[in-house]
This record gives sequence, C-alpha cells and structure tokens, in this order.
Amino acid sequence: MSEHEIAAADELSRLRPPYKSVLDLIGQTPVVELTKFDTGKCRLFIKLESQNPGGSIKDRIALSMIAAAEREGKLRRGGTIVEATAGNTGLGLAQVGIPKGYRIVLVVPDKMSREKIQHLRALGAEVRMTRSDVGKGHAEYYQDMAEKIAAETPGAFYANQFANPANPLAHETTTGPEIFSQLGGDVDAVVVGVGSGGTLTGLGRYFAKVSPKTEMVLADPVGSVLAPLIKTGKMEEAGSWTVEGIGEDFVPPNADLSLVKKAYAIPDKQSMLAVRDLLSREGILAGSSSGTLLSAALRYCREQTSAKRVVTFVCDSGNKYLSKVFDDFWLAEQGLAEHEQHGDLRDLVMRSHRTGDTVYVGPDESLLNAYGRMRRSDVSQLPVLDNGRLVGIVDESDILAHVDGPYDGRWERFNGPVRTAMTSNLHTLQASQTLDALLPVFDRNEVAIIFDGDEFVGLITRIDLINHLRRAR
Repeated sequence: MSEHEIAAADELSRLRPPYKSVLDLIGQTPVVELTKFDTGKCRLFIKLESQNPGGSIKDRIALSMIAAAEREGKLRRGGTIVEATAGNTGLGLAQVGIPKGYRIVLVVPDKMSREKIQHLRALGAEVRMTRSDVGKGHAEYYQDMAEKIAAETPGAFYANQFANPANPLAHETTTGPEIFSQLGGDVDAVVVGVGSGGTLTGLGRYFAKVSPKTEMVLADPVGSVLAPLIKTGKMEEAGSWTVEGIGEDFVPPNADLSLVKKAYAIPDKQSMLAVRDLLSREGILAGSSSGTLLSAALRYCREQTSAKRVVTFVCDSGNKYLSKVFDDFWLAEQGLAEHEQHGDLRDLVMRSHRTGDTVYVGPDESLLNAYGRMRRSDVSQLPVLDNGRLVGIVDESDILAHVDGPYDGRWERFNGPVRTAMTSNLHTLQASQTLDALLPVFDRNEVAIIFDGDEFVGLITRIDLINHLRRAR
C-alpha cells in the first residue's frame, strides 16, 4: 500500500457505526504523544479523558457507581443521587443518571468554575453551593453537607466517590487495560492526581498485577496534605490552592497512598502556565488539574537517567475553565500571571490602556452599547474615550439614572449617547502616587483614574486594591 492509502485506512479505522447512546462513548479515549516539550530521555504520552461525553475522566466512575448501586438495590427507580463534587463527578452522575430518571443533587465548593456550574444546571442537576474554605467536621464542608442531605432525603443514594469501591474498580477494569493496550504493554510510569483517590488506586492495583515495573507518581497541588504526607510521613495542616478537582485536606478512603513511588508538589502558577503551554504547543485544551499532572510528569521525565515511557492524563476539558485558567485578567487577579512590576499604582491597573486591554466606550455610542460592554466584561464602569483622549466615566448608576422613568420613551433613552449620562468632572491620580492616595477616591464612591503624565493608563477599583493587598505577602 502507498503512504496515502495507509493513512486513509488508518483514518477510517477510527470510524464506527452509530452508537445507541452517548453513554456508550464513555472510555476508550485516545492517547497522544507529547513532542513539543523537553521530556529528557523519556517519551511522554497523555490520555485524553476530555474526550468522554461529559468532558472528564469522572464519567467512568459515574457509570460504575450508578451501575453498582442499581445491582445492590441501593438505587431504585425514581430515586435521588446525592454527591459532593468539584464538578466533574457531578457532571458524570448527571450525564448517566438523569436519562435514567434519577434526581441529581450536588453539593459543590464555591471555588468551582462558572462553566461547570452552568453545565450541571443545564443537564438538570440541582446544585447547592457551599464554602471551599472549611474542612471536614464543619457544617458547610461540602462532603458533610452532601451526607446530611442524603440522610434526610427519602430514597436517596449518597454516591460518596471518596469511599465507594466502584470508583477505583472503574479504573482497574477500564482505564488501566486501555493504557496497557495502547502503549503496547510497555509502561514505566503513570502520573496521576488524587481527588477521591480512585484513579491512583484503580490503576495502581491493575499495574501491580500486569506490569510490576510500572511506577505510580503523584502530582499534588501545593497546599494539599498528600504529597507532604508521602514524603515525610507526617500530616501537615492543609493550605489553599486554586487548581480544581485534585488535592485534599484529608486522605480519602479510596486513596491507597502506599502505591505511590514518587510525589511532586506543584505550585498553582506552574500548573496554570503548563496547561496554557499544552494548548499553545500541542493544541490540547485541558483543565487546570491537567497542568499539575503535566508539570509533575515533565519533572519526573527530566530526572530519569534512562529512557522510560511515561503516561499522564488530560483529566478534563479546558472548556470548563475559559473564565479562569484561560482568562489573563483572572490569572492576574489571582497573582498567577507573569507581570512586570513597577512599584507604583500601575501595578494595580488590571486592564491597561497601553496594552490595549482597556474596555471603553465612545461618547457618541449608545448607553445600550455601554451597558452591554459592562455586562460582557464583568465591569461596573467604563472610561469614555474620544480619539484616545479620556473625556469621562460612565458607570451603572449613571446609566440607571438616565434611563429610569416612564415606559414610554425608555428605549429612546437607552439609545441616547453616552455623553448625556457620563461624568466629565474627573479626579485623576498619577501613577507615581502611593496606595494611600486611593482611599479618599473610594471614600467619594469614585473609581481611581490613573495617568502617567498626560497619558491615560487605566482604572483602579476597590476590588483591584483588595486583590493587590491579598497578593502582597
């Protein structure tokens, strides 16, 4: 066969007849070799669990836990499934359970991305938001809340991914055999994170049986107790981290840490940069935890003195994090972006006019345009620029004051020009001034307008100041 014929045959081999259900698409995810990173002497492969219908590796355990509960009589027709989740297990449970007629109630920590929450609600799940800054034993801790809801709900099944044996079983019987087959039975190391512990334990058990040489490597966010526990044998106090879905403040019953041969603690900033590199270099759009796994996998690979075959995961799709990891302004607000520091008020301007990041409106544009721009950019005020020159500020209260009134004529008022509602009597600050100069501005309920000489730099809000103070440690 010619090279073209071989390529055509290979492409057709990925085509299958129609499936009966989207649930038949769970598992059998592809593996891609990463070639644009420095992997030392090793070859690094990544399994695209983002290709599952719910967009994450958690589809596998949702299918497994629901099937086991049905077999064991814990879940009956018309019943309720309750779970504590960082989002993805909830998506999997909703993806599998709602078509079967189950009610889905999910308790989700408030640091989860808005895309996950919107996806869950669009599927038909009931989402109960709770605090992400409290630990086990607190009434608002997400696992304790879920357990209480399940106990108080007739016919409820608490999925409890953290202790449910059907969780690791899913990986022992599907994920592990797939990797072994896809890599031709030659796997030296598997890099995983721990949220519930199912991936680590299921894969660890499988490879212990079929490939004893395969090492399980833990990728853990800095702040989680797991990597320090493995390294020192001591349980430290948990910190905080931004990465979603992995890292814990306790050891889940499903997490067999004795299977781990090496553990890496990865800072949030490194995880975010890695997952963005994965997109720009390899064209793979992955979630924040995948950045933690990739960073740990690269460190492991570069430490090896002999060639090894290493595999890790795209745990979920980056589509779930477009408002976070892939938003430059969100990264800057979290102190996770690389930014030049000037040591003056310019460091607090999140959307600099010099770099073209300022969201603004023209004086002759309509108030409806100004309102729409505020909503889309999640800001409360806009500078008004005329040929690059600052001529005013318009905020929500300005627009409201102008359009309020009788219904007749309201749309004419919305279509009125910004210049009729904007504030043109502006108090400005120079970039060289100190933080103390901001407080009198905020006391007047104004936004700080920053100039460098005669050049408009940008705006500083109360939230910008709070973020700056939070990051200054």
